Amino acid sequence: MHVVLTLVLLGVAAPGGHRVPPADSTSAPDLVALYRDFRETRLPPVEAGVPDYSPDAMVHQFQALRELQHRLQEMDTAGWSGSWKVDYRLVEAEMRGMEFEHRVTRPWLRDPAFYAVINFQFGPKMHRAWSLPSIPLQQEQVDDVRQRLTAIPLILEQARGNLTEPAADLAHIAVYTMGEQLRRMERFLDDLRFHHPELVAPAEDARRAMAEWRQWLQTEGPGMAPNAGVGVEAYDWYLEHVMLLPYRWDDLLVLSLREYEEAVAALQLRAHANRHTPVLEPVASRDAYGTRFNEAMAHYHRFLVGSELFTLPDYLGPPPIWDGSWSPETRNDYFQTVMDRYTLPLSGHGRGHTIDAEIRARDERPIRGQPRLYFVDGVRQEAFAIGKEKFLYAMGLVDDIPRAHELMQNLRAFRAARAVADLRMHSNEQTFQDAFQYVVDHTPQGWVPMDSPTLWHDLELYLRTPLYGVGYVIGPIQIERLLTEAVLQRGDDFHLTEFMDEFLAAGLIPLELVAEEILGTALPGTHRR
Repeated sequence: MHVVLTLVLLGVAAPGGHRVPPADSTSAPDLVALYRDFRETRLPPVEAGVPDYSPDAMVHQFQALRELQHRLQEMDTAGWSGSWKVDYRLVEAEMRGMEFEHRVTRPWLRDPAFYAVINFQFGPKMHRAWSLPSIPLQQEQVDDVRQRLTAIPLILEQARGNLTEPAADLAHIAVYTMGEQLRRMERFLDDLRFHHPELVAPAEDARRAMAEWRQWLQTEGPGMAPNAGVGVEAYDWYLEHVMLLPYRWDDLLVLSLREYEEAVAALQLRAHANRHTPVLEPVASRDAYGTRFNEAMAHYHRFLVGSELFTLPDYLGPPPIWDGSWSPETRNDYFQTVMDRYTLPLSGHGRGHTIDAEIRARDERPIRGQPRLYFVDGVRQEAFAIGKEKFLYAMGLVDDIPRAHELMQNLRAFRAARAVADLRMHSNEQTFQDAFQYVVDHTPQGWVPMDSPTLWHDLELYLRTPLYGVGYVIGPIQIERLLTEAVLQRGDDFHLTEFMDEFLAAGLIPLELVAEEILGTALPGTHRR
């Protein structure tokens, strides 16, 4: 199969960056229409800037979902191409993600952090969470800003009534995140006083409501149910029906623990082999960091081009240049600790996400080209970002920098420890604080402090989005399984570049569907439907 032809047939940018429309974009118009209806249905009604998450509204939304699921099941897919059948399963998985939200996580009645009035981080949050605009405002923005400020007290008042089953861990997280939202609102309020005094009164009312909400959570939180995990049975359903993974909770725990043990052992072996080689010391200044970053990314780009691991689209351009960010105040946190020694383990990983984002931005397929809902592409994203990372290291990316291998193993152990914490929070074996302590204790070399903002952000995200932390472990395992199946299927006809190009052309969809798309078979696993 020729790579360029494959990309053209799938309606994705060809290697040179040329965009072409999907070849069979009207083969399943009913599926496309249904998918558009679904994406509208998942949004709550909004009145005067206040999204409605009341019990009646959520019952109505769930009934609408059930009707859409019935419509999907009634579709006759006979005669559809393999790609459209994959899209069918993708729509089905996203619908089941919404079903899981309604049956299990129910953030509107369990998760105080869901009511984020200021949008500043990843994670589940209510519709219309607000990204504060730059000041001064354009005249046409003033009325919208006034409405949003006026809505904040009403949103938080509704939240108190909706939260009938709040969990203490989630309230603890909400206290922390609302603290950051308050800091941002206070800075915004200061700017309004200077530039837009007419908006100061509603902004002060909003800030007051946010502070009272945070105080309410601090007072009521200790009396709430302690654990917030979904439980093993629900986690297993989520793995099979939403994430389309051939594993169960206990399989993922074994794989994550094994990954951790292998990383720790490899770190010690590497350190012993390099015992006569100078360690990578942290940079001592901003300029030194910038120089090291630029040199590392230039090396990474040259190696990636020379590796021919996959066809680099023309639109990706040259390697990124240091943007000037570096702060001694953040040097006690994990990622900066790694980056100050050598930037490739993390900046190379980020480059993988950039490539995925650029490909998705040019994907004109009506279903696959949309941003995925309910995290169904999460494992696929890490499969490429970390899988590519592992492939390039195996091909010799840092062979001239021996100590960089130790950073990779430390990072690998950190990821695996977070995956174990993810799993044990959701089995309710660990509280949020237990999980935090576990990762601190299990990260090699003591590189995660107890006040780590990185770890705080990661674990709150994992508790509120099952499997997010495990994706760093299972993603590369899945792409290695996919590659192995391709080798077994194609034998001497297997070509790595072609395989990776097909992998990227399939889109950001679950690895199970990538396998069906390019191999016509399911991935091996311990459990199957």
